[in-house]
Amino acid sequence: MSKPLIGITARIVLNASNLPAVQILRAYADAVLAAGGTPVLIPPQLPEPDWHGLLARLDGVLFSGGGDIGIEHFNGEPHATIEVDVVRDTIELPLLRAVAEEGKPFLGICRGLQVVNVALGGTLYTHISDQHPNALDHDMRDDVIRTHLAHPVRIEEGTRLAEILGEPLVQVNSLHHQGIKDLAPGLKASAYAPDGLIEAVELPEHPFGLAVQWHPEWLMDQESTRNLFRSFVEAAGQ
Repeated sequence: MSKPLIGITARIVLNASNLPAVQILRAYADAVLAAGGTPVLIPPQLPEPDWHGLLARLDGVLFSGGGDIGIEHFNGEPHATIEVDVVRDTIELPLLRAVAEEGKPFLGICRGLQVVNVALGGTLYTHISDQHPNALDHDMRDDVIRTHLAHPVRIEEGTRLAEILGEPLVQVNSLHHQGIKDLAPGLKASAYAPDGLIEAVELPEHPFGLAVQWHPEWLMDQESTRNLFRSFVEAAGQ
């Protein structure tokens, strides 16, 4: 029996030889492999007909972390810290709308959660610490490892996420400076940080439409995290 094909959105970077490369961090691929899926890279420079063709072959899509979304997509507040990934915006926003409409399983992580919210009509804080009242320090310092558990997240009862994680409170890492401001119509908030920031969303009535603000791919030692990736891949396999 073939394993579900899971597309993972990628970014363009300069490698050690100063040459452009299409890249995802290995942690995403390892998490998909551990959950029983086969990871497939989605190059961000794909023209629309090509990514539509690829999507038809994929069983699920993982929207990975990365740079900021252009403020023109959600009437965002300008801020000096914003680093936009224009190429990714071009493919990922319409790609998210396509998987939502087609009912194809998807999982968003960090930037991926923000893509889900913006693509479906929501807005973002463009720099949480300056714009969200009494905000925690959600951004990662250079001296902090990616597995560092920065704060707890409260999971909303009765949500798909609560059913999957099996815990009402999880400890998470935190590697972002932007976050959800206004929730998109049709989305449901399924988890919150102690400062009230939305940490997870889901798309009701969708076969599997979830996104989290933290980086579970670095927390595979947690049973709840393994449950998340396993549930995603299993949904893709159906």
